[in-house]
Amino acid sequence: MGSINRQISQDEQTLYDHLLYWVELESPEELIKRFYVLFINGIGYSDPEVVSALDRVITSRTASQEFRYVLNRCCHILINRWQARGQSQLMIPRLIGLFEAVPHAPLSNIARSRSVRRLRELVHLFRETEQYLTLRRLAQVLTQAAEVHANSGQRPLGTLIRRYPYLYEHCLLSEDSTQEQQHTIRKIQGELQRQFEIDLSQYMTYQVRRSQVDSHSATGEPRLVYPVQNPTLLGDQDLDQAIRHYVGRVEGGSTYRDLAFSFLAHSSYAPSYRAFKDDLYEYITASVDSEYGKRQFNQQLHNQLKSILPDSEAQPLNDFLLVRTCSQLLNFLVVDSPQHPEHFIFIDLINNLGPVLTTGLLLKIVLLCRRVKPTLERRFSILFNHYEAYQREAVQWFINALENLNVALSTHFGGLDLSFIC
Repeated sequence: MGSINRQISQDEQTLYDHLLYWVELESPEELIKRFYVLFINGIGYSDPEVVSALDRVITSRTASQEFRYVLNRCCHILINRWQARGQSQLMIPRLIGLFEAVPHAPLSNIARSRSVRRLRELVHLFRETEQYLTLRRLAQVLTQAAEVHANSGQRPLGTLIRRYPYLYEHCLLSEDSTQEQQHTIRKIQGELQRQFEIDLSQYMTYQVRRSQVDSHSATGEPRLVYPVQNPTLLGDQDLDQAIRHYVGRVEGGSTYRDLAFSFLAHSSYAPSYRAFKDDLYEYITASVDSEYGKRQFNQQLHNQLKSILPDSEAQPLNDFLLVRTCSQLLNFLVVDSPQHPEHFIFIDLINNLGPVLTTGLLLKIVLLCRRVKPTLERRFSILFNHYEAYQREAVQWFINALENLNVALSTHFGGLDLSFIC
């Protein structure tokens, strides 16, 4: 995700420099008022030089296509500084919320009525862009909203994005995101991921202690254990089952990590890429219920593997072939692309194997090649974007999948050690 190749005009730079100056001097409350007057209401701003620069930007021939990038960068100048100052983070959703405001100042009898009208048109168009969508998601991430709610099932899926840090790089950045914006999002991602791991570890420790207390209570030795809230949207039993599955022994006394290590060791002796694909077929189908596999899945998987780089089948396995194969498998199992968001196989796996085993299947592939972990995260972000406006109760199956993947990735790629429960 990098900055698009576009020239920054002197007028744009004037706007950026202006905000960079004031963000160091004013409070977030003052800056929000300043931003509203300059960019949303468009009337009564105190700096004529900056107003003239803005007028030239919004009346340029390319404004309809490019003002979104200008406005997005202006927002992130404030966001990046406020995110670095912990006490100012809660002002970021207020800034983003300005775009929902309706300008109240009338346009009659002002010299700049044409420019102000154009500004308001462009701001309205901005609300339909990818840049604004990523800002709204960021506001959701930074808003501590109560999720246990009487009508939470009627709330849209998008309000849950805070729960899934592994989606942030794909859902909170747009094609014009700067290096600084990427750094800000990754910082937020790291903080919330670590907090989830701490919360999950504390919860599982509590569960272990509670079971010990129950056994001691049976012998007449009462103990007090303070309850810890389940940090996921899974039920307590479902979460316990998921963790024991991801970190425990699943096939022949081996964990997922053991299986991946053994397969990679065996694959180093594969005589050809074709032989590797044959072995990979066995590795994957070993985790699939035989009755389900025989119906159609195994044949679909076989055909998919056969179609991947057929001209390379006589070559020995190398890193490129491994990465490409695992990436194509994730596309096949989850979803291919935003342009082709069909995901019938993924839904069929969830319906027949359930979210725990389906996530385990994806985990087996990512453990073979950790470089495709971003590919898996990207697949889930495509589905998240697809279902973002759906009510939660309508996509509960997908929420279960999101929660299971969060647990699976945290137990294998984070700093979390839950081996003590198995």
